[in-house]
Amino acid sequence: MLRRPASLPLCLNRLILRQQLRTKSGRQYAARDDDEDDKKIRKKKENQEGYIHLKKSRGQHLLTNPRVLDSIVRKSNIRPIDTVLEIGPGTGNLTLKLLEAAEKVVVVEIDKRMVEFLSKRVSERGLEDRLTVICKDALKAEFPRFDLVVANIPYGISSPLVAKLVFGDIPFRSATLLLQKEFARRLVANPGDSEFNRLAVNVKLVAEVEFVMDVSKRDFLPCPKVDSSVVIIRPKAEIPNVDLDEWWAFTRTCFSKKNKTLGATFKQKKKVMELLRISKGTGTKDDNSVNGCNYDCSDDEDEEEGMNDEGDCYSSSCLEMGMSSFKEKIVRVLQSGGFDDKRPSKLSNEELLHLLSLFNQAGIHFYDLAKPRDAGNVAFAASDSP
Repeated sequence: MLRRPASLPLCLNRLILRQQLRTKSGRQYAARDDDEDDKKIRKKKENQEGYIHLKKSRGQHLLTNPRVLDSIVRKSNIRPIDTVLEIGPGTGNLTLKLLEAAEKVVVVEIDKRMVEFLSKRVSERGLEDRLTVICKDALKAEFPRFDLVVANIPYGISSPLVAKLVFGDIPFRSATLLLQKEFARRLVANPGDSEFNRLAVNVKLVAEVEFVMDVSKRDFLPCPKVDSSVVIIRPKAEIPNVDLDEWWAFTRTCFSKKNKTLGATFKQKKKVMELLRISKGTGTKDDNSVNGCNYDCSDDEDEEEGMNDEGDCYSSSCLEMGMSSFKEKIVRVLQSGGFDDKRPSKLSNEELLHLLSLFNQAGIHFYDLAKPRDAGNVAFAASDSP
């Protein structure tokens, strides 16, 4: 009877181990090959008719549920003579329905691939004469006249785009917008709500916002990480008589720390110095010179204490006296209106307007005239951007 060598199991084990290593290595190479094959297939598909690779970085989540699309169009109350502005049309799922309801549709789309795909779909329906395409960044583009806005807005530009619409020069009847659910909640929030923020304050100054419905993330392709909501924004017929640059700068100061008391916010040395400088540049010389001091001092470290070469600045002690006097003025304004211990997150627009009026009457201003207003930056000035 033959006997197996005692070393045979060890040899087999080594052979099996080697085979396993080869198999794993082969799988790794296969996986790499598969990745490269996927890229090649995707590029091939993109060159084929009817396929577009969607970019999440641009917020390209297409609404595909026809019932939701129909509901959005129905809620928008489009008239047959209306011109509708759509921002970020994508492949045109909503655009085609808007073309059926309106006389004309103007779309603003930054992605040339989407424009080509959309134009072809519209042409196949014989509706190209009613469509105007603007292939630009919506935040930089000049919008033509329109009656309504109906759009699934890219989430990344929601705040400045809403501000651009409501503070723009073109009057419109309403804007039906599909937004990220969290953002929509902030837009419709009221004083005292945890979501209440600066954008809501600014929008409510000039418009009314109505919540319409929630939309599941499963109704989009590709599926985003969050759900969405539809809101309707309707500009007010009459708005308060307030300088918008001053208002935007004022709300930025108040809502930098929305849950902090106004007294704590405005008594900060840095804020007092900033407002003193701005107010000096805004008002008259007599109104802004405190204790006879000139505060428009240079930051040149080579200046000797007391006065520079041109005699523009007085001593640091004079500056401190002016700062103290100006701070007292701020405190008096806050206390006279009962705002010292109030928090911005709980104040209505009427209360904020009253406080701004008290500040301005006292010669305290928030908008820096040294920074000329750029019409193209209105969207960011009024948005929730810092």
